[in-house]
Amino acid sequence: MGRKVSMVIPVYNESVNVGVILQAIRCEFKNLDYHYEVIFVDDGSSDDTLDLIKEQALTYDNVFYLRLSRNYGHQNALKAGLDNAKGDCVISMDGDMQHPPSLLPKMLAFWEQGFEVVYTRRLDTEGVGFFKKLSSKLFYKVINFISDVKMEDGVADFRLLDKKVVAKLKEFKETDLFLRGLVKWVGFNQVAIDYKAAQRHSGKTKYSLSRMIAFAVESVTSFSVRPLIFSVYLGFILSLLTILIYIPYLANAVMTKNHFPRWASILSLVAFFGGLNLTLIGIVGIYIGKLFMQSKARPNYIISETNKPIKEKIPAHDIVEF
Repeated sequence: MGRKVSMVIPVYNESVNVGVILQAIRCEFKNLDYHYEVIFVDDGSSDDTLDLIKEQALTYDNVFYLRLSRNYGHQNALKAGLDNAKGDCVISMDGDMQHPPSLLPKMLAFWEQGFEVVYTRRLDTEGVGFFKKLSSKLFYKVINFISDVKMEDGVADFRLLDKKVVAKLKEFKETDLFLRGLVKWVGFNQVAIDYKAAQRHSGKTKYSLSRMIAFAVESVTSFSVRPLIFSVYLGFILSLLTILIYIPYLANAVMTKNHFPRWASILSLVAFFGGLNLTLIGIVGIYIGKLFMQSKARPNYIISETNKPIKEKIPAHDIVEF
């Protein structure tokens, strides 16, 4: 038997998909010379997802689960899986079958060739609407414009990481995780695989519009201080524009003696600069808030239940025994 592969799968209310994705993974590894483990990270599911995983774990000795004490979010759930993976490489994927297990042999082949990071780029997904596609493209354009870390369109959390890369990611203690950016940032020898995502096998997406917007804000502010620099330029430009706009009114008032109503000018100035100040203060506040949360040094997640042995590599305060 060859080297060990750890499969990390965050799940949240995916009870219908657990058996399906496990069966698909078994089919792919049937003809591969690897020993493998499957680690499900239950991110506070409210259905019977964990019960079904436990049933699989009783049947198969390479199926493990990490039950988080509440819903910490997809990125923190991924981090929990990476922290507890012991394989020579770690492959992370979603549990809804949109990340095709059929790509596993190709990813492992690239790894055997010496690539330490094999990441995937999602092409157009079947059944995805125009707004979703547009927002996705806009997200990556904004990230690349603002951040120093450049990312291709459609980069997904479906990736293979060599154990040396995983070891470095385990050292990160950021409160606002954006693993797609972190994986790009750490470097190493990387290669991309394009794939066409299918529709979800069952259930609904957990990323609502509000969660996608929040994720975008966290992503942008995690890798750059450029929004703060832009806010300075924005304030200067808008102030200059205000002066230039009022010059014709002042000239007209002097030449024709038709005075511009004071209440209108005062109201417009108050509204304009009030909105501008709120915007700039909001940008600064996001960064201060991040520093505040980071200073608390709280763990990214708490494991309330698991069938996987926990070693000393994971900080004790990240695990709570009940």
